[in-house]
Amino acid sequence: MGGILLLEDGRSFTGEAFGALGTRVGEVVFNTAMTGYQEILTDPSYCEQIVVMTTSHVGNYGVNPEDPESDRVWASGFVARDFSRQYSSRRATEGLDRYLRRSEVPAVQGIDTRALVRHIRERGAMKGVVSTDGTPAEELFALLAAWPGMDGRVLATEVGTRSSYVLCDPPSPRGRVSVVDGGIKRNILRLLEASGCKVTVHPITGTWEQWSKDADLVFLSNGPGDPAALPGVITQIQAGLGTLPMVGICLGHQLLGLAVGAQTYKLKYGHRGANHPVKDLLSGRVEITSQNHGFCVDEDTLLSAGGQVTHRHLNDGTVAGFQHEGHRVMSVQFHPEASPGPHDSQGLVERFLQYGGV
Repeated sequence: MGGILLLEDGRSFTGEAFGALGTRVGEVVFNTAMTGYQEILTDPSYCEQIVVMTTSHVGNYGVNPEDPESDRVWASGFVARDFSRQYSSRRATEGLDRYLRRSEVPAVQGIDTRALVRHIRERGAMKGVVSTDGTPAEELFALLAAWPGMDGRVLATEVGTRSSYVLCDPPSPRGRVSVVDGGIKRNILRLLEASGCKVTVHPITGTWEQWSKDADLVFLSNGPGDPAALPGVITQIQAGLGTLPMVGICLGHQLLGLAVGAQTYKLKYGHRGANHPVKDLLSGRVEITSQNHGFCVDEDTLLSAGGQVTHRHLNDGTVAGFQHEGHRVMSVQFHPEASPGPHDSQGLVERFLQYGGV
C-alpha cells in the first residue's frame, strides 16, 4: 500500500506504507543520527512530531525491551529512505514494522529523504501529515489546517510523571537530587541512580516547595513543546533562584534561561541528531553531542540578564550552555545521557552534581 507525507506548503512525498495503517499530524523534523531509532521514537521530546531519518537504512537491528527511553512511542510518524523488514541482532525481540504497528504509528519509506530534508532546511520545520490508509487529499489538508503547530504548545505537562516518587534511596547517599520531570529520558535517571545519590522525581506541574524539599540539587529535565508556554513553571523556578543550585538540560536549560531573565526563540529547523559539535568555553574542549530541540536561549538577553555562555554550538554559534553564578544556575542544551549518541558528554552529569556540592 502507498503512503504519503503532505506538508503545509502543499509539497508532498509519496512512497510505501510501513508500520501502522493510519493518519497522523505533527511537526516534520529531521534527525541526522545513524543509529538509535528506538531511543528517538520513545523520547518524549518528540511528542507530536513526524521524524525524518537522514540515514538511508533504518531498522536493521530490530527493537528490544532494553533501549526505550520511556514506556511508549511518542513520535506521531516516522519517515526514512528505507525501513528494513528483516533485522539481525542478538538483543532484538521484534522488527521495527511490528513495533510501529503495535504503537499505532504510521510510517512511509521509499521517498527522496534528501530532497525532503533540503526542503525543510530551506523552508523550516513545518506542519505535516503522514497517511498510510488512503485518506483523501482534501481531508489531509483539513487536518493540517486544524492542527495548532508547536509554537505556544504546553506539552511537557502531558508527557512527564503525574505524581512524585523516589527513584532510589541508597543507605549512605552522597547527596539528594530532586528531578523535575517534563519528559525525562530513562538513561538520565539511570546515570543519576548510578551516581549514588538519593533521587526523587517530581512532576513539572509541582511547586518550588515540593521540588526543593530535602534536596541538595534541583535537576530540570528535557521535554517537548515551547518553553515560553510554561509561565507557571518559570514562576516556580524563579521562586528558588539563589536558594539551591539548579541544573538543566534541553527544555530545562530553556526554562532556566527564561527564569533568569533571558528570552527563547524557535530555531528554523532545530538541532536533532547525534553528531552536533559543541565547544566547552571553560575548558576549550570540543565534544560531539546528542541533541533534540527546536527552541534556543537568546544570547543577547542572556548576557543582559547576567548569564555567562559556557557552551557554544559550533555549526551555527548558538548558545549550548550557560551559567548564572548569582542565581546558582548551570545548564546545557544537549543530552549528556547520550541515548542515542556519542558518550563525550556523559561526564557532565558528574559536573552537575559537583556544581550542586553533591
